[in-house]
Amino acid sequence: MTDLFAPLQSLKQGDWFKLICGASFQHLPAVRSLTLAYTLAGADCIDVAADPAVIAAAQAGLLVAKSLATDAQKRGFSYKGNSPFLMVSLNDGEDPHFRKAEFNPTECPTDCPRPCERICPAQAIVFNNVKNVKENFSGVISEKCYGCGRCIPVCPYSIIDTSSYMSTPGAIAPLVMSTGIDAVEIHTKVGRLTEFEQLWQAISPWADQLKLVAISCPDGEGMIDYLRAIYDLIAPLKSALIWQTDGRAMSGDIGDGTTIAAVKLGQKVLAAKLPGYVQLAGGTNSYTVAKLKAMGMLKRAGGAGGDEGAGGDREVNSSSSLSSPSSPSSSPSIAGVAYGSYARVLLSPILEQLENKEVSNTNVQANLRLEENDVLLWQAVKLAHSLVSQIKSQQEH
Repeated sequence: MTDLFAPLQSLKQGDWFKLICGASFQHLPAVRSLTLAYTLAGADCIDVAADPAVIAAAQAGLLVAKSLATDAQKRGFSYKGNSPFLMVSLNDGEDPHFRKAEFNPTECPTDCPRPCERICPAQAIVFNNVKNVKENFSGVISEKCYGCGRCIPVCPYSIIDTSSYMSTPGAIAPLVMSTGIDAVEIHTKVGRLTEFEQLWQAISPWADQLKLVAISCPDGEGMIDYLRAIYDLIAPLKSALIWQTDGRAMSGDIGDGTTIAAVKLGQKVLAAKLPGYVQLAGGTNSYTVAKLKAMGMLKRAGGAGGDEGAGGDREVNSSSSLSSPSSPSSSPSIAGVAYGSYARVLLSPILEQLENKEVSNTNVQANLRLEENDVLLWQAVKLAHSLVSQIKSQQEH
């Protein structure tokens, strides 16, 4: 028997792991494969773009994972068939997570060294590409681009731009209602309370159906007061509440040091003692858990975490049946970590091999699914588990 609310227990224990596929990442085969691998590896939440096709791809990955639970256990993984929460990300205004790079390839000189192609972590920039897209395609493969923006400053001719998009409040409610998602994350920043309220008004009639609401916000002057204003706006909640501290957005794969901003922002929000849980994001990588552990910010099995004065001292609600797992009376520690670019890049060699195998000798592309290649599947799960286990292992000591 599976536990529908097992991810909430992970929040309470302080070993919550979230995979961020990307708020603007729409490469369906990759979303499906990432969801499958990280679910089998023990992820608690899969965060995807608010796009019905992307949601369906993730749901397909979740179903396959459930069917492979016994195989996973035989191979030493602890996955028991519980589905992680499926989350969609929405934005209340301009946000780097909700944009795509674009440029006119005809403006690119033939002798350009193309640093954009080399620096793109998603392999979304190609020239004269014949694989998986129309023949001789050059430019940005839109569905692969997740908006990190690294290509913009390195372009010698400054021809790369971005196009941004916003969630349309009127379209949100049907999305939440019809796709069976478990959670919503709203990306906001200091000073956008009016815009946040408009988006929340579109979601709130169906908020009771959600198991989790997350608020993602980067640092800024007046951040804590802003988050308190948001809480006053959305309370009371029947669902769990996460404050996602977006340290250095979409940078975790660059190097260990990117995690410092996420950890520092996590400290700041913990000290504010906001109701709900605090979860790191933005620059998270294989160094994050070690840094949190060294700073005493992780909850230890059977006891509290680090410094006194952390968040969650007031309940999110008092009447919900989920109030025990979703509303900690005191949580002086980080509840979990979300991984985006680092988690995706970690599996990119496997996904690239899978993509290469899709190109057959004929002109018809065969979509090879990850579970159809046993070797690549369990290699991917092993890699994913190497990251998931870092936060999960804290409860084993």
